[in-house]
Amino acid sequence: MTLILLPPSEGKTGRSRGRAVDFGTLSFPELNPVREQVLETLAKVSASEDAYGVLGVGASLRPEVERNTRWRTEPAVPVSELYSGVLYDALGYSTLSAGTKRRAANRLLVVSAAWGALRPGDRVPPYRLSMGTTLPGHGPLAGVWREPLAAALGHEGVIVDCRSSTYVAAWRPASPAKWVSVNVVREREGVRTVVSHMAKHTRGLVARHILESGKDPGTPKALHKLVSDRWNAELEPASSGWTLTVVERD
Repeated sequence: MTLILLPPSEGKTGRSRGRAVDFGTLSFPELNPVREQVLETLAKVSASEDAYGVLGVGASLRPEVERNTRWRTEPAVPVSELYSGVLYDALGYSTLSAGTKRRAANRLLVVSAAWGALRPGDRVPPYRLSMGTTLPGHGPLAGVWREPLAAALGHEGVIVDCRSSTYVAAWRPASPAKWVSVNVVREREGVRTVVSHMAKHTRGLVARHILESGKDPGTPKALHKLVSDRWNAELEPASSGWTLTVVERD
């Protein structure tokens, strides 16, 4: 089975009413002790005078920071609806067919600074926290999650990694032979450049394409073939795993 790793987005959609998070219903329950520790510290930090400095945000995000203090009572939102932004708009989860959503249920995985790892059907409250944050008493969050995620996320199939480097630092597959990072470049007159906005959009489209194909490529080369059905794509071995580069030409 193919596993598609997604980063969270800074933009999150909340609700005005609904049930709070129920840890007993979340995927990877073995992560719950770490989840609770991180969230408790996040709530304390968010209520402190130096909240903006620790979280690396400006005062304009005060409502989001204050919401961190209410994570136990805030209405929980399905992960499939929680995240917004360029990648998630391109993925277009709400417009997927019922069959494709069933495939997505155990093939999509969001790596989160607050929750570790989440499936589309998990329900959690909106939060403001980046994996690049250093929480008092915990240290850099990528280091906090590294061992728990390594223990929880064993996977033998192809892993399509659409995450940024900040989130890759939290978990790398133990065996890189089937780990494929998705890179996106723009080519104009033979010169290639990386454009982050376009890269997020294309990664979302790639994830959707894989899900809608109904296929589970068993090797990086089979994944390359599948993606090449739609894009000009190149597969190359990297220092760890593989890199699949989608080339967008003007």
